[in-house]
Order: sequence, then C-alpha cells, then structure tokens
Amino acid sequence: MPPIDEARVGAAPPRPWWIGLAVLAMGLVWIYGATSIQSTTAFVGMGPEVMVAAVGAGLVVLGVLLLVQIRQGVTFRPQEEENADADAPPSRRAFLFSLAGVALPLATIRWLGFPLTAAIGFTLVTHAFGSHRTLFDLAVGAALGVGAWFMFSKLGIDLGPFLPLIR
Repeated sequence: MPPIDEARVGAAPPRPWWIGLAVLAMGLVWIYGATSIQSTTAFVGMGPEVMVAAVGAGLVVLGVLLLVQIRQGVTFRPQEEENADADAPPSRRAFLFSLAGVALPLATIRWLGFPLTAAIGFTLVTHAFGSHRTLFDLAVGAALGVGAWFMFSKLGIDLGPFLPLIR
C-alpha cells in the first residue's frame, strides 16, 4: 500500500483535464481530415466527408462537455449499474483486442475485402468486451459488413471488391 501523502488528505482529487482535451483535439483532427476528403458522390449533395465531419463535431461537443464537467469537479466513478471495480487496473488484454479490431482494416481490407475485414474487426472488439461466442460474433460482423458494403454500393461509394480472394 502506498504511503499517505499528508498534503493531499482532504484535498480534491486531481482533475483529468487531459481526457477532455484529448477528445476535443481528436474531434478537431476529424474535422480537419474531413476537409481533405474528395467527394465521390453527390447523393443529396453530400459525400463521405459529411459523416467524418459529423463525427468530428460530435467529438468536439463531447470534449467541451467533459471539460465543463471536470471544471465543475464531477468525479468519474463507475455507477453501481456498471458493475465495474474503479480500483481495478486497466485490462491490457481488452485494450489490445480493441486496438487490433480497429487497426486490422488498415492491413487487411485490400486482401480480404470489406465484409470479411468487418467481421474479424467486429469479433475482436466483442472479445475485448468479454464475449466468448466467436462464431456468433463473426456471423453478426459479417452480416453488418455485407449490409454496409451493399448500402455503400447503392450510394455509389466504392469500398473495393466484395471478396478479393475469390476473384
């Protein structure tokens, strides 16, 4: 057990300003990135950059709200319904599974295609959240990936070949 710092006894807990600033900065990066995306379709006058900018704007709003809450001294403790232990160390396994699920498309989408990459990425993220139903997660991820691929195709947005391996 670490020694008690007498100067900190009764003092307010440190405020995690960096969380709000990081979310705000991430939103600004998304908005800036949206300006460099060339529109590939004119569906209702909107291209893919609109969604990227919308996500960026949402992150900016959330970052500002976090900063306001931090300024007001709101503490970030798990609620009872979350069934989480606030003193538990972060799960390295969950972080790595999430990171792999998000980074995987960068390496595999050209060779596996969007639906298969989406299925594998979805499965990795569900396992990060504690799922142990690999085949079910793959099936759900594949269904979402196939649905997204067809919807983007109908809008005229090319996500590459459906399954490049069977070409």
